[in-house]
Amino acid sequence: MELSEKEMRYLNLLAKQYPTIPAASTEIINLSAIMELPKGTEHFISDIHGEYESFLHVLRNGSGSIKRHIEEIFQDTLLKQEKQNLATLIYYPQKKLPLILKDVENKDEWYRITLFRLIKLCRISSSKYTRSKVRKALPKDFAYIIEELLHEQESAINRQEYYSSIIDSIINTGRADAFIIALSELVQRLAIARLHVIGDVYDRGPGAHIIMDTLLDYHSVDFQWGNHDIVWMGAASGSKACITNVIRVSLRYSNMETLENGYAISMLPLVSLAMDVYGNDSCKQFRTKGSTDEFTENEKLLMARMHKAITVIQLKLEGQIVKRRSHFGMEDRLLLDKIDFEAGTVQIGENTYPLLDQYFPTINPADPYTLTEQEEMVMEKLCLSFANSERLQEHVRFLFSKGSMYLKYNGNLLYHGCIPMTKSGKLRHFTFDDVSHRPKEFMDRLERLARQGYFTTDNPDKKQYGQDTMWYLWSGEQSPLFGKSKMATFERYFISDSETHTEEMNPYYDFRTDEEVAKKILTEFGLDPAAGHIINGHVPVKVKKGESPVKAGGKLLVIDGGFAKAYQEKTGIAGYTLIFNSYGLLLAAHESFDSTQIAIEKAQDIHSNTEILEHNRKRIRVRDTDKGEEIGEKIKDLKNLLKAYRSGAIKESYKL
Repeated sequence: MELSEKEMRYLNLLAKQYPTIPAASTEIINLSAIMELPKGTEHFISDIHGEYESFLHVLRNGSGSIKRHIEEIFQDTLLKQEKQNLATLIYYPQKKLPLILKDVENKDEWYRITLFRLIKLCRISSSKYTRSKVRKALPKDFAYIIEELLHEQESAINRQEYYSSIIDSIINTGRADAFIIALSELVQRLAIARLHVIGDVYDRGPGAHIIMDTLLDYHSVDFQWGNHDIVWMGAASGSKACITNVIRVSLRYSNMETLENGYAISMLPLVSLAMDVYGNDSCKQFRTKGSTDEFTENEKLLMARMHKAITVIQLKLEGQIVKRRSHFGMEDRLLLDKIDFEAGTVQIGENTYPLLDQYFPTINPADPYTLTEQEEMVMEKLCLSFANSERLQEHVRFLFSKGSMYLKYNGNLLYHGCIPMTKSGKLRHFTFDDVSHRPKEFMDRLERLARQGYFTTDNPDKKQYGQDTMWYLWSGEQSPLFGKSKMATFERYFISDSETHTEEMNPYYDFRTDEEVAKKILTEFGLDPAAGHIINGHVPVKVKKGESPVKAGGKLLVIDGGFAKAYQEKTGIAGYTLIFNSYGLLLAAHESFDSTQIAIEKAQDIHSNTEILEHNRKRIRVRDTDKGEEIGEKIKDLKNLLKAYRSGAIKESYKL
């Protein structure tokens, strides 16, 4: 066989890993067998918005995957309550075990029965994976024993005593509790092969930091950035405009848990400014939204003053960005210089509006976008606090490592917000440096700039540009993560006319119901429009008004159904999740989740309605996936290596 110099270099490198004909042949056999395994289950979730209890429960139950397995295996042998208890035990083994054992008379017998059931579940769940992959998932303390039990057949006469003795030894040595916990966690892990988070972990709810801690430890996960994520990423990078937005949104929804307790960001500099400058201001327009029952009246007033102080700083800093980045096209956001401070009005376009709040002690009418010395000092301290939060920085590095603007995975296109479109329904193109950027190229460029804003250390101008881009992604008119004409921050606080509050949606949201448009988007990103799907979040589906999450003839699926409690009144449900297994696509619509404690005590799962969107006549195998394509390339390379060995082009290397 004739090989190019480049091919020979590669095969010589491959030969170091597979130095003999038997080694290369064995790997081809192994890889070919893997290609025939069923495709692993993918789990899609979006717009969690800090609701960590609901998120953790859906994660633990695999959007109902574990319950379905229990039903399939034990449908004729267990009562409904027994199935519920088994499911809850798997979701929360450490907390459920003591509650169950409290009412059990014969604990050894209960242990024996429960262990058999969990092992049976583990066998079914592990059947999609190679032994090697299952072995890597096993807890170290029990790896050998679990592996033996998974591959033993307790019904085989000559192995019954061996199998039973393992179970008895686990019980007699007092390790049954730990073993049940290990098996339960293994079932959870094997139920889902890959988790896709379609953006917006942050804001609204109290536990974004808890969700991020969970994702850090998850075995296989990717992340498509949402606008509420990118603003926190920008804040962690040192963008002052992003920092002010993060704090303002937290104060607006009376949710300081993530900032103060999660990330140990000190608000003392802002408190000092609020008291000094707005100490006699009622700050009526800045009273927080949501439940404030746990706060005293003085605390509410302080939060309102902090809220106003950071909002004014935000408007100044954003004005500075708009001025230095004219190509962002956001001049309509320059409103501080349109205020008539004597008349107490603001000019927007051709209209003049009275201001709801006319007290602006830190704004210089002659230079409205410059921070005062005290505001400047507050921002420096806040920047330092964000930069020194180790937990925040770890979470943001994870978002950069595992995250992206969009993801192509197993034929589907995943993104949080939108693909910007023109009013005529065409995919929008953007020109930078005299070069036209198609939608995919535009998103790739924005992603590079965001990474530049966080990671650049040797060029302040480049870093600043990247940070400004992250702010643009949070609120810019053509941002694929934002998808609105403007963020009407100023108008909502200072003008009563609700028409000025309108934030027009990008035309994408009018055309995304069109199947041909969805196919054009899939084609733009190099995917098969006949087989692929777009999986989208960002805008809650108003189920109670009859809106469907399935759009464009099933080509586009919106899985933002209102995880955040703030949205559930509008949506009528508490979130969608999507499952893509070897049989097809399943959409789960979840009702509200009371609490983890109730779920454990009453064996109460989230009630979910599951709809089969697509059912494949032929089961999807690994060979049909992106991973299968990679494996196929490796098999091809190994076959070329075999030819090279057998032709004498490369010699085997036996260790003596």
